[in-house]
Amino acid sequence: MTTEPSLVAGVRVPGTRIAREATELVRDTADELIYHHSRRVFWFGALQGRNRDLSFDPELLYVAAMFHDLGLGERFRTSGRRFEVDSADEARRFLRTHRVPEDSVRRVWTAVALHTTPGIPEHMEPEVALVTAGVEYDVLGVGYDDVSDSDRAEIVALHPRPDFKQRILGAFTEGIRRKPETTFGNVKADVLEHCVPGFRRGDFVDAILGSAWPE
Repeated sequence: MTTEPSLVAGVRVPGTRIAREATELVRDTADELIYHHSRRVFWFGALQGRNRDLSFDPELLYVAAMFHDLGLGERFRTSGRRFEVDSADEARRFLRTHRVPEDSVRRVWTAVALHTTPGIPEHMEPEVALVTAGVEYDVLGVGYDDVSDSDRAEIVALHPRPDFKQRILGAFTEGIRRKPETTFGNVKADVLEHCVPGFRRGDFVDAILGSAWPE
C-alpha cells in the first residue's frame, strides 16, 4: 500500500485508527474519482475552517468528508433513498463499530446528509458546515480565492482532478438515475435534467395543487 503524505497545505490528516480505516474503506470501495474528491473535500473544508476561525474536530471532519459520496456506489442505486442518506448511514455504521460517542456520530451523519442542501449547514456545527464548504469548493468553486494558489496546487498535486467537472457529473448521474424521485426539491434534479433524456423534475406547486385536500 502506498503511503500518502498526511501533512498538505499546512493541514494534517488525523493519524488515528479511525481515520486510517476510513481511508482504507473508501479506497477499497469507491473508485479513484470519488476517493480523490473526498480527500480534497477534507483539505478544502479544513482550510475554510481555518479561514473562518472555526474550531472543529479533524477526525470527524475527515470521516464525514471520506464517506460523503459513498452512497453513489452501485449497491445503493436501487435503495429508493437519497444518496446522501445512504452515505450518512454508512458513516454512522462505521463510527458505531468504533464505539464513537453518539453526539459525534450525529454530527457526522448530519454533515454527510446535508452536504447538498445549501443555506443550512453553514449555520450548524463546524464539522457540518465545513463538509459542505469543502464540497462546494471542490465541485462548484465557491470561495475559490479563499485558498492560496500554492495550497490549492499542493492538494491537487496529491489528489488530481483530470476532467473532473464532466466525470463528477457522470458519477452523480449514474448514482441517482435509477431513483429519480429522490431528487425532488434538491440540486441533483439539475443533474438529471441535463444528463438524462426524458427526465421530468418534480414540481412543488403541482404537488400542492394535486394533493388529496379538496381546498
